[in-house]
Amino acid sequence: MKNYKNVHILDHPLIRHKLAIIRNKDTDTKQFRDIVKELATLMAYESFKDVPTQEIEVETPLEKTTQTVVKENSIAIVPILRAGLGMVDGILTLFPAAKVGHIGLYRDEETLEPQEYYCKLPTNIEQKVVMVVDPMLATGGSACDAIKMLKKRGCEKIKLLSIIAAPEGVKKVAENYPEVEVFVAMLDRGLNEHGYIVPGLGDAGDRIFGTK
Repeated sequence: MKNYKNVHILDHPLIRHKLAIIRNKDTDTKQFRDIVKELATLMAYESFKDVPTQEIEVETPLEKTTQTVVKENSIAIVPILRAGLGMVDGILTLFPAAKVGHIGLYRDEETLEPQEYYCKLPTNIEQKVVMVVDPMLATGGSACDAIKMLKKRGCEKIKLLSIIAAPEGVKKVAENYPEVEVFVAMLDRGLNEHGYIVPGLGDAGDRIFGTK
């Protein structure tokens, strides 16, 4: 696959270890859910190296000093429903004050194209760094639609965080939105005839919520 400047593979032994667990078909719902949350935390730590910051004055037991903190009201998390919900708490672990929006998209089983059914976003989202989250970046259709919706609302600083991606999805997002930084934990082989990532881990939403 072509190397895209805006695509980052977060290759780390701990991430690979946790990926092996959630790929296993015998991993139960609770463990799957917990590890998706942990992966989101690890990935958010890496992907927010350029988080907006500000200087504040802090008084230690010995003297006053200037320290760097994350800028208030600078981050929004937008999961693509429903599987993206499984990643939100992991990111909130690092940024508990982040605002959370929701974009609802479902995949047409015949065309594999995303269809919008819900969109609720934080006030002044255009002033924030927006992290779109979805565990699986398959065809890239849902991610591109979510980014398009955010751009229509004036968002300029957008990141995409996905645990597993297919080359087809990475290509679509990277080429349509070269200004959007894409972070994935693993790039898999590709898509099967049903549009699922292989080897993948199955349907992330079903495995997070125990619906199948």
